[in-house]
This record gives sequence, C-alpha cells and structure tokens, in this order.
Amino acid sequence: MVMSNQHVVPHSRGWAVKGAGNSRETSVHSTQKDAIDAGRNIAINQKSELVIHRSNGKIRDKNSYGNDPFPPRDKK
Repeated sequence: MVMSNQHVVPHSRGWAVKGAGNSRETSVHSTQKDAIDAGRNIAINQKSELVIHRSNGKIRDKNSYGNDPFPPRDKK
C-alpha cells in the first residue's frame, strides 16, 4: 500500500480531505473539524501523516500516525 499524506484544505463547499498528489478530493465537509476527523481516520488506517491547513492555505498543524523517522523530542 502506498502511504499518502492526507491534507485538510479549504474547499468551495467548506473543507476537503485530499491525499498528497491526488487531483481529486477524498471527501468534502462543511466544517474543518469534520474534515480533520475524516482525515485523521484515513491517516491512521494508512499509517501516514495528517496535514491541516488554515483557510489561507498555510499549514496549521501536522500529526503523524505512522512510523515517524524523526519523532518529536519535546515532552508535551
């Protein structure tokens, strides 16, 4: 299985979940929270990364659900 990072991005109908490199959205949601929840489920299943974007397109947050080659050193 090819692991594709999942991106939560702004969409004309709200927010979309889109696999990295895909031309089409995986799903479209009315709220960013719903899109994040859907993207998180996909990322967990694929053991990939979830990248959450702001409405201006800039990255807001990233969460890794796979084998992270560079795990965080800070203790939250």
